[in-house]
Amino acid sequence: MKSFGENFRALVIGASGGVGQALAESLLQQDACGEVLTLSRSEDGLDLLDENSIAEQAGKLAEKHFDLIVCATGALTIEGVGPEKTIKQISPDAMAAQFAVNAIGPALTLKHFTPLLRQSKRSAFALVSARVGSIGDNRLGGWISYRSAKAALNQIVRTTAIEVARKRPDAIIVAIHPGTVNTPLSRPFGSNHTSTEPSEAATMILATIDCLKSSDTGGFFAYDGSRIEW
Repeated sequence: MKSFGENFRALVIGASGGVGQALAESLLQQDACGEVLTLSRSEDGLDLLDENSIAEQAGKLAEKHFDLIVCATGALTIEGVGPEKTIKQISPDAMAAQFAVNAIGPALTLKHFTPLLRQSKRSAFALVSARVGSIGDNRLGGWISYRSAKAALNQIVRTTAIEVARKRPDAIIVAIHPGTVNTPLSRPFGSNHTSTEPSEAATMILATIDCLKSSDTGGFFAYDGSRIEW
């Protein structure tokens, strides 16, 4: 990565997951990267369902300034409940859990970690979303709660990017679709799709972030750099 300059500092939130871990490992291999910090529930006790936990972790890093922050959190199956195939299977509790994990938690990371982006130079905050969160691209139906939560995340990213750009035009905030990656999250549902190994997905995601311009802030991109319709 060259767009952040030499010795850039990166933070990966959700680094214990398949994509998050691969992103952290890929960043460590970047010659220009001077430091990679990671946060996860298993290693640091970060709880995306608890704003106090998120604020506490952000507070511990308050003296740091990051050129790149990636939020790679998310879940498709929560407490044993997977995605619905029909509206008849909607459960209020399961839907609320999807929004808590896939929309509200990432929104709170934006709230508390965006102030840690380096000021007065190019910086980026990328949040892992999903193509199934695209309303325009939805031609199969199903997965109602997960799709809706990811669509909400995309709106959160877009709205936050507009707000941040008013005072920090060099900050880029985007949603990124990692593709169908061979991880525990997608493995049970990926039999009909060609999957990508986490290391390959991470390399492509970072390459896409590296090419982003300030005018791309608030966008929704696939791992290969292509734009995804809302």
